[in-house]
Amino acid sequence: MRKTMESQPDIVIIGSGVGGATVAAGLAASGAEILILEAGSHIEDLPVNRDQRAIFQRGHFRPKETWYEAGGPGFNPGNYYNVGGNSKFYGAVLTRYRREDFEEMQHRDGVSPAWPFSYEELEPWYSRAEQLYQVRGKLGEDPTEPAHSSGYPHGPVPDEPAIAMVRERLAEIGLHPYSLPLGVDIERWLAKGKTPWDAHPNSSDGKMDAETAALAAALKFPNVRLQTGSRVTRLVTGPDGKAIETVLYAREGAEHSLSPKLVILCAGAVQSAVLLLRSADDSNPTGLANRSDQVGRNFMNHNSSAVIALSPWYRNDSVYQKTFGLNDFYLSDGAGGPPLGNVQLLGRISGAILKANMPAMPEWLLNRVSARGIDFYAMSEDLPSPESRVMVDGERVVLKWVRTNWQAHLDLVARLKAVLKKAGFPIVLARAFDKRTPSHQCGTVRIGNDPGQAPLDVYCRAFDHPNLFIVDAGFLPTSAAVNPALTVAAQALRVADHIVKQDLRS
Repeated sequence: MRKTMESQPDIVIIGSGVGGATVAAGLAASGAEILILEAGSHIEDLPVNRDQRAIFQRGHFRPKETWYEAGGPGFNPGNYYNVGGNSKFYGAVLTRYRREDFEEMQHRDGVSPAWPFSYEELEPWYSRAEQLYQVRGKLGEDPTEPAHSSGYPHGPVPDEPAIAMVRERLAEIGLHPYSLPLGVDIERWLAKGKTPWDAHPNSSDGKMDAETAALAAALKFPNVRLQTGSRVTRLVTGPDGKAIETVLYAREGAEHSLSPKLVILCAGAVQSAVLLLRSADDSNPTGLANRSDQVGRNFMNHNSSAVIALSPWYRNDSVYQKTFGLNDFYLSDGAGGPPLGNVQLLGRISGAILKANMPAMPEWLLNRVSARGIDFYAMSEDLPSPESRVMVDGERVVLKWVRTNWQAHLDLVARLKAVLKKAGFPIVLARAFDKRTPSHQCGTVRIGNDPGQAPLDVYCRAFDHPNLFIVDAGFLPTSAAVNPALTVAAQALRVADHIVKQDLRS
């Protein structure tokens, strides 16, 4: 592979997902020369984007990638590599961690540790992130909702009639269904096609993802540049093993190098840890930022299940469905016991989607079944464990996921089944997601106050490398039991503000 040199930006951001795109948006007005390196490319605006057989049955968008279980076989993990990262396919639920999620919380299987700062520290940045991602929502419906210093920029995405009926039934039996905070312009989305947005790729169709919201804001500034097809292969430190002197990346068959003042790694919880481990050198023999031996450890992936409630007397003619959730079992099991988790609607499940997991069943029959059902997503916290980890074996990515708090998740699913039956659905089925479905991977390069216990400080700066930041879901010290995208975005804006004040003005 031939080598090339090029002009040197002030800041290199590796990855254009929620972390990378949002930190770029926060830094853009600083005037610093910023280059965003993205391994993938843009998702083109093509009919296949709304073809559910192509997406779910044929896996058209799934990358041809294999990870390996520790001591076991390979599997396709289902992570995406494109401009905007996994957010191009996300359900666009942009919710805040609860205030209690920042404090130590006792769960059935152990303790979810406290964050190194409180909810109140991050709250102003949550509000800024909600503005950047143009969140649709409504305050005052969810008793667990933490304090907001400002309201949502837009009102909630409306329930369709069949969904409003179920929300009303759940409220009648004493639950508190709330409008999901969503980054979706529903009129724009439906104008392109009558499909749900959850797990469907977005090409400027109305979903507010990392590309269409944060990256678009960053690229309005002439000092910010995006370069696709650029896969970073190694970070090289100086002679003392401290500052990152060189970023090596592959593009169009050539190896390129850059020497920026600051490096912001945002490749995702797994790939950021992999790059740090693969960048080991004589001064850092176990990998970069790894004095604590915590890089790659504390991998978390939400315990999650699809739950489908069926009734011969119910007719679901909705298109997108995903508009409300339940947190009645979030802070406790509802009877004074430990927390169970969050429940929210899935995007509308069709026969074409069901057939991906039930290939022997005719699609016409599955369409009839789905027409009588409503689909939920049950999500429980996975607790951090140093034995749950990402490792490298040569070119292999090795994942050892030690699932925790599983019984609490089973209890959540059982509780959800009971309330759905009480609400008029005599048949309720559940199917757990496994490692092939990324359920908010996080925790592999966590923040903390003690460099002996965490790779990063509270502003995501590596304790071992003064010009290296890691700003993606890897920094999360806990997974909580809600979608992490808004928390990543809020911290990215907080980190960007800190960099402007501490690094770019010095």
